[in-house]
Amino acid sequence: MLNIALFGPPGAGKGTQADLLIEKYNLHYISTGDLLRKEIADATKLGLQAKNIIAEGGLVSDEIIVQIIEKTINENPHTDGFLFDGFPRTYVQAYILSGLMIKLHTSLNCLISLELGEELAVQRLLERGKTSGRSDDNEEVIRNRLREYYDKTLPVLQIYKNKGIYVGIDSQNNIEQVHADVDKVLQSEVKKNLLNIIMFGLPGAGRGDQGLALAKKYGLQYISLGTLIEEEIRNETEIGLRVKQYREKGLLAPDEVFVQLIEQKLENTKGVNGFIFKGFPRTLVQSYILDGMLQQHGSGITKIIEIEVPALEAIRRLNARSKTKYAKAYDMSTENILNRMHEHEIKTIPVIEKYRLLYEIKKVDGTGTFEEVLELITNEIENR
Repeated sequence: MLNIALFGPPGAGKGTQADLLIEKYNLHYISTGDLLRKEIADATKLGLQAKNIIAEGGLVSDEIIVQIIEKTINENPHTDGFLFDGFPRTYVQAYILSGLMIKLHTSLNCLISLELGEELAVQRLLERGKTSGRSDDNEEVIRNRLREYYDKTLPVLQIYKNKGIYVGIDSQNNIEQVHADVDKVLQSEVKKNLLNIIMFGLPGAGRGDQGLALAKKYGLQYISLGTLIEEEIRNETEIGLRVKQYREKGLLAPDEVFVQLIEQKLENTKGVNGFIFKGFPRTLVQSYILDGMLQQHGSGITKIIEIEVPALEAIRRLNARSKTKYAKAYDMSTENILNRMHEHEIKTIPVIEKYRLLYEIKKVDGTGTFEEVLELITNEIENR
């Protein structure tokens, strides 16, 4: 989930940038003023309370504001995040938002401040006033609004500077340049939120089928090193020819070949919610390679799933698969199957043990039906 607070003085172009971000990132727009007006128009319980307070000349309390925001968030569970326009405006509201995010098991990714000097802001708003017909677009009112922003709102931003999630953007540039600068910040945040899953288990444990199902369910890119290699060989690419040469000599291709394949996939895949890795990393060296690649892309491992099946059950499954069109090269003899099992034990088990020191590896019973195992894995992912 991507949660952003967007700030800026009047004239900074906050509304324009908000419209662009909402559409591009599927965010739900939250403006306390708009929400209040909607609650009042809909004559809800909170709306009627706010209406009575306003009618008596009072200010709507933070208690009502936070209830309206929480209600809005709960009513929009399928959004990819929220864009808070001009909220929080006070120290109290800053802590309210933090507590609200914790309650909803999420957090504010960043606060983006569109920075603009007072004179340029006045110039822009006066220019807007020539066509907007807004009575508040005159110099005296404009300067009062700017003074209120600088006096009351800017001190609140120090909280987010201290947290390290404040980003200032120069908004004196044109709309396209400002959007590009904001977009760069959000792309970095999106990468931090990617759902990156590694699937471990014996050959025959069902990692491939489960991985494909999970990729479809969560909008992930499925990466199987074996599948990538076979595609390269089939297409007779430069990498494919290199791997084929090693195979013909009975040798394993060096890790640099695998690095190229995985790196290409990470670099060229856009618009996904993350990646799911099957068959990589298979060795300790490859685990460090993957850690480094994900870090270079501003991301990291989110979840590690180990599908557990008894060795005899895995052998039985591989033997059964050898008689189908889905057979793999190592399925074709008992010796090959045992070699793969041995390779898993001496090379991949140390990788799992390494990750066990860094992450909580979730073990899933893989002996049930496909649907049962998928449900177990889904529960582990959604409880992250």
